[in-house]
Amino acid sequence: MAKTVFTASPYVVDGVNPPDPKPEIPAEEALGKVVSHDWVNAEYKHLVVKASPKQLKAKPGQFFNILCPSPDDGELWLRRPQSIYRIDRENGNLEFLYKCVGRGTRGMATLKVGDDCNMVGPLGIGFSLKPGAKNVVVLGRGVGLATMGPISQLAAEMGVGVTAILSARSADLVMADDLFSKSGEVIKVLDSDGSSDIANVRAILDRLIAAKKADAFYTCGSNRLMFLMKELGVKHGIPGQVAMEQIMACGLGPCYVCVRTFEVDGHKELRRVCIEGPVFDLQECTGW
Repeated sequence: MAKTVFTASPYVVDGVNPPDPKPEIPAEEALGKVVSHDWVNAEYKHLVVKASPKQLKAKPGQFFNILCPSPDDGELWLRRPQSIYRIDRENGNLEFLYKCVGRGTRGMATLKVGDDCNMVGPLGIGFSLKPGAKNVVVLGRGVGLATMGPISQLAAEMGVGVTAILSARSADLVMADDLFSKSGEVIKVLDSDGSSDIANVRAILDRLIAAKKADAFYTCGSNRLMFLMKELGVKHGIPGQVAMEQIMACGLGPCYVCVRTFEVDGHKELRRVCIEGPVFDLQECTGW
């Protein structure tokens, strides 16, 4: 029986690679060198990896499945999905901002500068900008702040005004405010001083809506903030999108681990976050 090849070898970034055999396929497995990998605070790390030309075509809101080293003597059987924090096409890098919470991310945290990082992607459906939008609002909390980075960059590049509301437990956990400040106005709301209270965030959004600085909503990282934007979106006719955070196994669709319930035209339906998302219409989301 003739030998059958079921998978392609990974694309080696900056290596000797043949022409792309299937350019119509938007995702691929690639080995890229770690450019930098630093702690930004006690909980989060910032990973920068060399990416392939195909991977650099990633869109805001898409994610990559990263093969993580094991942090201990056990095996890690599954990759870990990571949303894109920044797409640096000029330098050929992809950036990720992630929280070290489990064995996978603790293993990923051991990657050193010069190590190979095996990534599959870009995966999923990303954000889109409403045609004709002049000003948008992005609202993120915790690690969801990282997911808001690329859509803020894209909006700024297209001349769309951005107001970024960054929610966190304390000031030292407000990440990427320097990135967002390059795209527009930054408003920090914190648990430590009470400014993250839902009533205060509502007041901020109301002011932005009244000032006509909210042609579209984008959010990630918090159920309560997502529901607030959903409510105001209905009330004022403002379209919105949400990036769903969800545990995944394969990240490619077949396993159905990441299925969530959505409400579409009054009917409940199940969708896979990895394939039909991770970005969904705000009004169709029923929460995490």
